[in-house]
Amino acid sequence: MRQRHRPTDDPAVPAIRILPVLALLLLISAIAAVAYAAPTTTLHIVKYAVDGTTILNETTVDYRWLEANLPVLGDGTTHYYHQGPVFADDKEAQWDVNETANFKDRGAVKGTDIKDLSNLVGGMMPGDEVMVKAPDGYHVEFAYENVYDPQPRQGPIVICWYNGEETAEGERQGVGYPPEYHAGMRLVFFADTSVNPEGRHVFGNNDMREVMPPAAIHLFEDLYPSTSGYTVKWVDDIRVYTGGYNGTKGVLAKSLEEKAVTPATTQASPLPTAAGIGGIFFAYLILWRRS
Repeated sequence: MRQRHRPTDDPAVPAIRILPVLALLLLISAIAAVAYAAPTTTLHIVKYAVDGTTILNETTVDYRWLEANLPVLGDGTTHYYHQGPVFADDKEAQWDVNETANFKDRGAVKGTDIKDLSNLVGGMMPGDEVMVKAPDGYHVEFAYENVYDPQPRQGPIVICWYNGEETAEGERQGVGYPPEYHAGMRLVFFADTSVNPEGRHVFGNNDMREVMPPAAIHLFEDLYPSTSGYTVKWVDDIRVYTGGYNGTKGVLAKSLEEKAVTPATTQASPLPTAAGIGGIFFAYLILWRRS
């Protein structure tokens, strides 16, 4: 019996054959996303010359070394907060001078002052800037004055590697050291309670206006002040730029979650996603083999 073949001009043939390739690309993309969205345990710290490329000094340390060798900030019980955007039509109301709305609890964290981290590679001088960066490319920069002489309402800028207590609401941080502290290592401002009417350690939007140079003020969607935009998570790089950083400020904030996040969706395991895409890939592979 002569075997019947599907005509080569049948459009279903290339469509079926391309499906496994597309599924494989989706699987690779999912794996890459998982690699980015992961807690960090080490910091690469580097100081650049004025040209922005010549390395003057660098070192790599993990959180265990930081805890054992540098001053520890935080006690593991005191919670520190940033403030998200206040969606008001009135521009002045968006700064929320009295700190009444949209606090972002970053946990009862402990960590290391980026001043001490910068000093490991030679420190900063007036006019220098330090960059705090995550593996997904998101980064924020701070001037010498905000790092070495912060006002109390701002407090030290801290890279946190431990959380002693989970948040009561909002984004979950995880408890303990990374990877259990799954938002770590994370940048948090250790503001005092001097301007918060409830006695909370909040670095609010008006605090940002008072202490930050205009170019460093973070605006959510380029419209609303929000200090939450500073709280980079999964930090892996600290870069000191002699004379200041001259590149592009920020980038797509993949490492941030400023919009409402429910406990059920926060820090979801990547394994079901990867497994699901993998299942789709193999299903298409079977169909392709049978075609």
